[in-house]
Amino acid sequence: MEYRRLGQSGLQLSIVSYGSWTTFHQQVDEKLADELMGYAYDQDINFFDNAEGYAHGESERIMGKIFKQKHWERSSFVVSSKVFFGWHGKDNKPNQKGLSRKHIIEACNEALQRLQVEYLDLYFCHRPDPETPVAEVVWAMNHLLQQGKILYWGTSEWSAGQIMEAHMIAERYHLIGPTMEQPEYNLFNREKVEKEFLPLYSSIGLGTTTWSPLASGLLTGKYNAGIPRDSRLALPGYEWLKEKLITPEKIEKVKALQRIAEDIGISLPVLAIAWCLCNPHVSTTILGASKLSQLQENLKAVEVYRQLTPEIRQRIETVMQNNPVLPH
Repeated sequence: MEYRRLGQSGLQLSIVSYGSWTTFHQQVDEKLADELMGYAYDQDINFFDNAEGYAHGESERIMGKIFKQKHWERSSFVVSSKVFFGWHGKDNKPNQKGLSRKHIIEACNEALQRLQVEYLDLYFCHRPDPETPVAEVVWAMNHLLQQGKILYWGTSEWSAGQIMEAHMIAERYHLIGPTMEQPEYNLFNREKVEKEFLPLYSSIGLGTTTWSPLASGLLTGKYNAGIPRDSRLALPGYEWLKEKLITPEKIEKVKALQRIAEDIGISLPVLAIAWCLCNPHVSTTILGASKLSQLQENLKAVEVYRQLTPEIRQRIETVMQNNPVLPH
C-alpha cells in the first residue's frame, strides 16, 4: 500500500480507502461488511469513511460494531463522519440537520456512539449550509477540536470560495480552518479537483478524500447493456442518479475506455481508479465495493496506476474530451 499526506497536514492516508455510502445496510449485511472491512484492513487500507446520513445512521452502527469486534489498535486506522443531512431522513426536526453549532456538536456525539470510538479522525461538513454563518461552523469545529472529539475537520462538496471564507475566518480568530475537502472525482467529473481547487492546494494546503471514482458504477461497464437488478441504480430512491448517469454519449465513452483497458491488460474499473490516483492532489480515493471480488479487483489500481504512461493518458483524454481548461 502507498500512503499520502492529507494535504499539508501530517496525517497519512492509504491512497485508496473504504467507504459505505450506499452499501452498508442496503447492499451489504453485517457479515459481509465485516469481511470487506477486514480484507481492506489486511491490505493496509487505513481510512474508513462514513456519515450520519448513510442508511439513517445504520451504516455507522455496523461499522462501529465491526471496529469493536476486530480489536484493531485505534492508532492504526482513520475513521470519519459527516454532518449536515441528519439521520432521521424526512422526519428530521429543525435542529436535527444543517450546520448549526447545536447540530454539529450533537451529531458528533451521536457518531461517536454509533462508531464506538472516542474521537473522529476526520469530521466533514457534508454540504454548505446557507442558513448558518460560516463563522459559527468554524467556531463549532474548533470547540470539538479542543475537546479532542475530532482531530481534523473539513468540507464535502463546498466551493473553493466557501472553503476560503472558512479559512479566512479561522485565520482572523487564530482558529484551525478546514484541512480537507471531499469532492466527487472521476473521469466524468473533473472541474472541482483539477481546476476550481487548484489554487487551494498550495495556498492553504488543501487535502482531498475523493469519492465515486467509478461514477456510481458507470465506469465498470456494467450499465452498457442496461441496469442489473442487483446494482446500486436499481435501488429505490436512486432514480435521480440513474437519470444523471445513463446517457448514450456516456455509454459510448465507457465502451471506448473499455477497449483501452483491454489493450493494456487491465479491467475498466482498475483503469478508472488508477487514473484518479495519477493526480497528486488526490490524497485518497474512496472505494465503495459491495462484494469481496470487487474490492480485490479495485485494489489492483494501487499496483498499476504508475503504468499509465503519458501516451495511455492521452488516449483516455481523446475519448473523454473533457479536460478542464485552466486559466493562463
